[in-house]
Amino acid sequence: MLQYNGQTLAYVGDAVYELHVRTKLLENGKFHPNALHKAAIEHTNASGQYRAYKRIESSLTPQEISIINRGRNASSSRKPGKADLKTYKMATGLEALLGYLYLDNQEKRLRELLDLIF
Repeated sequence: MLQYNGQTLAYVGDAVYELHVRTKLLENGKFHPNALHKAAIEHTNASGQYRAYKRIESSLTPQEISIINRGRNASSSRKPGKADLKTYKMATGLEALLGYLYLDNQEKRLRELLDLIF
């Protein structure tokens, strides 16, 4: 397992997820910058990421759940804005998993999970 801490994995995973969401929105015909931004926020805020986690939860391996827990339990100086703490932590866990899969070059599994989410 990669030795990055949960917050570092989440940092990378956030970027991976953001790019995936923006790409999918473009593929679905959203081209106006304001529409893209509003639609992207619905998917990339903590509540949207929590919903994404719930869509893949039953498909996760024990190792992937362990990585999510590493991200979820990592201490952070950031506090949730509009989401409750549980939602925020699960969103961070999802980001950690996506970051882990990306950094570990597990492209096939990353694509499988992203396809289940979107």
